[in-house]
Amino acid sequence: MMRVATAHRVLLAAALLAPVLAGCRQDMHNQAKYKPFARNAFFADQRASRPLVAGVVARGRLDEDEAFFKGNINGAPVTANPLGSSREVLLRGQQRYNIYCTPCHDRTGSGEGMIVQRGYKQPPSFHDARLRAVPDGYFFQVMTNGFATMPAYAAQVPARDRWAIVAYIRALQLSQNATVADVPADEQAKLGAAQ
Repeated sequence: MMRVATAHRVLLAAALLAPVLAGCRQDMHNQAKYKPFARNAFFADQRASRPLVAGVVARGRLDEDEAFFKGNINGAPVTANPLGSSREVLLRGQQRYNIYCTPCHDRTGSGEGMIVQRGYKQPPSFHDARLRAVPDGYFFQVMTNGFATMPAYAAQVPARDRWAIVAYIRALQLSQNATVADVPADEQAKLGAAQ
């Protein structure tokens, strides 16, 4: 009987000490490492984060084309859309514009979308002279990074679709600000007959 009581005490003590003893081993918790942006006296610049080695290949996508993925060249906005304005690009741009842009900018680009009608701050009209004069890269950068109350859309809209939206915005601007002189000569005669 005494042996059973002693055995129970030993088992109880082992059960109580097991979690404590298991908690003493910190090999995986106390690793030698440097946290990002922490100071490190080992390096001359005192930074733990090191710059990438030349020739490193990106994991996933390699967004190396600054003009296409950032909308600028040497810090200045790209002047012309790298996708151009083919029918396919304009149709894709219209589709993406209708999904992402019309809630604020409306279908004509006047800045009177449904959200604005419900009290959200009105964005400028794409038909203002200032916005008709900006380079294409300006619109791309605003969509990518956001501006004022407009959030960034880089996470929701891929770069190719952002450029397609830029092409469609230009088409909207042209549709609202075109003159008869913008119409090809052979088509001008048809306009005269229609009036």
